[in-house]
Amino acid sequence: MRGVAVVAVALTSALSLAACAKDSGNSSNNNNASGNPSSGCKLADKPAAAPAGSTSADAGGKVDGSALKIGLAYDIGGRGDGSFNDAAAAGLDKAISDMGVKKDNTKELTASANESPADKETRLRQLATGGYNPVITVGFAYADALKKVAAEFPGTKFAIVDATVDGAANVTPLTFTEEQGSFLVGVAAAYKSKGCHIGFVGGVDVPLIQKFQAGFAQGAKAAAPDIKIESKYISPAGDFSGFQDPNKGNVVTKGELDAGADVVYQAAGKSGEGVFAAAKAANKLAIGVDSDQYNQPTVAANKDVIITSMVKRVDVAVYDFIRAFAKNDLTTVPKVFDLKADGVGYATSGGKIDDIKDVLEAYKAQIVAGKITVSATPTK
Repeated sequence: MRGVAVVAVALTSALSLAACAKDSGNSSNNNNASGNPSSGCKLADKPAAAPAGSTSADAGGKVDGSALKIGLAYDIGGRGDGSFNDAAAAGLDKAISDMGVKKDNTKELTASANESPADKETRLRQLATGGYNPVITVGFAYADALKKVAAEFPGTKFAIVDATVDGAANVTPLTFTEEQGSFLVGVAAAYKSKGCHIGFVGGVDVPLIQKFQAGFAQGAKAAAPDIKIESKYISPAGDFSGFQDPNKGNVVTKGELDAGADVVYQAAGKSGEGVFAAAKAANKLAIGVDSDQYNQPTVAANKDVIITSMVKRVDVAVYDFIRAFAKNDLTTVPKVFDLKADGVGYATSGGKIDDIKDVLEAYKAQIVAGKITVSATPTK
């Protein structure tokens, strides 16, 4: 039986390669010039490169953070989620390594699934009354609680990832252009799809995750105007279980793969583990999010299907905020962490997109130069 299966796979691969070779030989869409003749899509011409400019990262001089007491309030999943909570943790770890922040002077607390706003307020008060300053909150779900608690502790500096808090002078927003990074992995998905059919799986149907969907779809269609895109959310707005349910992530992904998608991009937190497992079971490809998930221990069993990840540099934002606080100059924190500020990007671990990196860099340069504007709202 194994011998029969091997022969069948070999024959299928040979036929696929022959079909791809025939398509690229008869097509006039510059697939070969774009460096990816195996794509099933009719690809648009690669854009001309444009000057990318310099990033706005504050890299100069050593900073002493040994006297700091830092509190970190994670969203559900916390450290070890293999996604953006882990990225925030990496920023704290780098501050410990680079600035001499004492591990014993840090405290990390984690939200529970579907907890009340009062629970978040209690967590933030616990950190503030414990003398932790600054206090960093990870996730837009902390916005309402932070607005209330920040007013109670005007002497404490807070930061919030993925949100702003209007009227709170002691709160620094750490926001990102997720749509820009998602645009680039959308291009990658179009170039790597064999059937010109891809998918997006979001954790919760909220404006933040819609930014991932919007950029991904725009990038894919810029690279391959005729591409077909499946889009599905695990849970509706208000139900945050969609970020914490690998089984549902698996089911939703299987539905998209059964519909014909062969590359799936997930923005679903811990539920992304189920997305990767479904892709591997179907012998399809996947794209990670937030961290370089190819190197994440939590998804190591399925990392061979991960062609890239949309890297949202929460680690950079957390580190830059801590560094600016230690220097007593929060004006150095970027207003938004975009492509230009190295706030978002894409991962190359595993070498699966090395052949199209020049294409991705060309699109990136166009975005940074303002020649391409990426929408943060999905097209209906």
